[in-house]
Amino acid sequence: MKTTRRKLVQALPALAASLHAQDSGGKLGLSEFEPRSMMTARETKIGKAKYPVIDVHTHVGGALRSTSGGLSPEQISRWMDELNIRTMLNLTGGNGEALTRNIAGLDAKDPKRFLSCTEPTWARLREPGFPDWQAAELGRARQAGAVGLKVLKSLGLGVREEGRQGPLLKVDDPRLNPMWEAAGKLKMPVFIHTSDPDAFFTPIDRFNERWDELGNHPEWSFYGKDFPPKAELLAARNRVIEGHPRTTFVCLHVANRPENLDEVSGWLKRYPNMNVEIGARIGELGRQPRRARRFFEEFQDRILFGTDATPNGRAVPQQDLTPALYHIYFRFLETLDEYFDYAPAKVPPQGRWRIYGIGLPDGILKKVYHDNAARVMGWGRL
Repeated sequence: MKTTRRKLVQALPALAASLHAQDSGGKLGLSEFEPRSMMTARETKIGKAKYPVIDVHTHVGGALRSTSGGLSPEQISRWMDELNIRTMLNLTGGNGEALTRNIAGLDAKDPKRFLSCTEPTWARLREPGFPDWQAAELGRARQAGAVGLKVLKSLGLGVREEGRQGPLLKVDDPRLNPMWEAAGKLKMPVFIHTSDPDAFFTPIDRFNERWDELGNHPEWSFYGKDFPPKAELLAARNRVIEGHPRTTFVCLHVANRPENLDEVSGWLKRYPNMNVEIGARIGELGRQPRRARRFFEEFQDRILFGTDATPNGRAVPQQDLTPALYHIYFRFLETLDEYFDYAPAKVPPQGRWRIYGIGLPDGILKKVYHDNAARVMGWGRL
């Protein structure tokens, strides 16, 4: 009797909370809402890619900078064996001494596994002769071992003319033309990230589908202040691509317009030197599986595999470099499974939806996993 009474007393707080929730109309903080799906759906476990993979969008250089006992290049390499990943491109290889360190710490140790890209030296933007210097610096980076040029979204949204208060540097600023041209002559593909998801350019209110994400990271919002509209940023990027037809561009994150694949399709038809990669956007692609499947079929030679994987990227769980991250990408591309999570996170990191697989045929899978990247990089096919 005493045991039963003690258990009842212990259960009272939870019971009271439950009754309170019912009495208050079921109100619950959104951050506390973690619904468990009642759907019974097929779950296909894909632990290893069907064909060798080139991941063209990672930030594995972060493993060299980790001081918290995190991932090492050796651990990442072991996972690559398990996952059937042949090569990872470290896009943010930096420039100058940082590039030298990345190449020595990653590329030189296992050149078949890790390759690094260089980045523009924006700190020298206001120096006389910057355009020609930056073009020449790209050649020096190539000689040092860099295989491509990475341009972050800071171009257009962060780099300013005069310190922190000056106007933003435009994506199509003519001072950058020598750099774009040099990339083409050196056969260094340009991996460019321009703008961000559509929701980042709208108010953070009850209508914003990424309310959770932006609530956790309000600094990611580009709504207001002096940030240009998203359409203006993308139009400027497209003018760069059109103006440098001998330079190969890989527009990251499905050209940062996966919300409108019709528009991206129009760009791919218009600009033969434009390619796209899918990193951190299967959350968008996977909720429109029929349209996404048609997109992959139509542009099967222009879509590259990428994840945006970042070692120890706990603040951005959809990009944290783990085998679980890759398993979801493989499942999306290889199966017709329905209604599954697009990221290995407790709460959906981008928005409260789930995705569906597009079950690509073998011929397209080979291209997306490997051959398209190999062609862009100047390597051989499978």
